[in-house]
Amino acid sequence: MTELDPLVPWPEVGRRFTRTRRVRLGDVTPGGRLRLDALARFVQDVSNDDTVDAGLDDDMAWVVRRTVVDVVRPAVLREELALATFCGGTGSRWAERRVSIAGEHGAAIECSTLWVHLDVASGRPKALPAQFHEIYGEASGGRTIRARLQHPAPPLDVLPVRWPLRFVDLDVLGHVNNAIAWAAVEEELAHRGGLTARLPARVEVEYPGAMEPGHEILRVGAEDAGGEVRMWLVDATAPDRTLASGRVVPHPTA
Repeated sequence: MTELDPLVPWPEVGRRFTRTRRVRLGDVTPGGRLRLDALARFVQDVSNDDTVDAGLDDDMAWVVRRTVVDVVRPAVLREELALATFCGGTGSRWAERRVSIAGEHGAAIECSTLWVHLDVASGRPKALPAQFHEIYGEASGGRTIRARLQHPAPPLDVLPVRWPLRFVDLDVLGHVNNAIAWAAVEEELAHRGGLTARLPARVEVEYPGAMEPGHEILRVGAEDAGGEVRMWLVDATAPDRTLASGRVVPHPTA
């Protein structure tokens, strides 16, 4: 079994923020499981709710670089979820946000997202402000994290398929929402028996490039002999340029 690093545990001190969310019809698969793209939106929403509640001056100046999700037990239709979030660590221009999800029917999902802090005017990474450390520093416990990506390049011997972007994939900033890559992971899994048969599982998504309106995108998928599923979204005009990638492996509790 693949050895996976454990996610940072719930802190005993520092800022912790909790919201509830019910799983609705538009969030689930035909089998009633909370989809990964809907989960990504839940995590995005509680993250933004926290920064707004904390009074962070530039609460919109963040982009996702990498997300890790441990689906120990999936959430299901109409289940009420408690989403608890805190800062798991920091770097010079980025921070890790942890989200722990527990459901009334037993859902157990752990998430870790690396958010990069940006200068809104230039779009370039910017040092974390003192205000951020004042609000989130205690919970992070002084842990230092890296922004290095881990996924390999896509294979050259796999035939890609088109992955058209839609108007509804854009957010308020005019960017392609990060949850779209999770929808591509779900699509890849659907052709390989789905996620449910692989649970519990760790699912990772990385964003080495930026998907923009008008991009022509291809989806590349592969599965190895050990059952590990990989997915890449690549630029159709430059197939060696990866915009997002996904990886699904057995969870260590399996």
